[in-house]
Amino acid sequence: MSKKIILIVIALIILGLGVVYIIQNKETNNTNNKEEATENNQKSAVVYFSATGNTKEVSGYIAEEVDADLIEITPAEEYTAEDLDYNNDNCRANTEQNNENARPEIANDIDVTTYDVIYLGYPIWWGDVPKIILTFLDNTDLNGKTVIPFCTSGGSSISTSLNTLKEYKSDINWIDGERLDVSKEAVIDFLNNLNY
Repeated sequence: MSKKIILIVIALIILGLGVVYIIQNKETNNTNNKEEATENNQKSAVVYFSATGNTKEVSGYIAEEVDADLIEITPAEEYTAEDLDYNNDNCRANTEQNNENARPEIANDIDVTTYDVIYLGYPIWWGDVPKIILTFLDNTDLNGKTVIPFCTSGGSSISTSLNTLKEYKSDINWIDGERLDVSKEAVIDFLNNLNY
């Protein structure tokens, strides 16, 4: 075998070893990056109250998009259509919204201790947050957690409810949310534009 062929074979072996080293190093870096990203990921939950199903649907979309657990706030006494009759001044929802001390009871235990980020969903009732959400805040330790409210509504904005929430519990890290249409596209836009 000539010296030239031997040198070519040696060069190919060295080149092959170099390529193998580069590939292995790249795979190690990718694994390390994935592990680091997993360590930095915060665990999220979507906690929501829904009387008619709209907020429930939006909450499901958010949980799916951010890979969060879904937790429903279930009232001890379910709201009926009569309870939500906005034209009746004496309906249950009207009575609750007009009573600053009203705190409707929650049927289920809600444990959010293992979560870092809470997406908090609710419908807008008479321009504001339903009182059952204040019950949730009274009974839940959100110290050190980030809470991102979102709401569904036929037309009212989220602004009054955000003010109510921030004033009610000022020690929570509130991130301004939005009123959302009941669609996956609206949820994706909301999450993409979220300043968090």
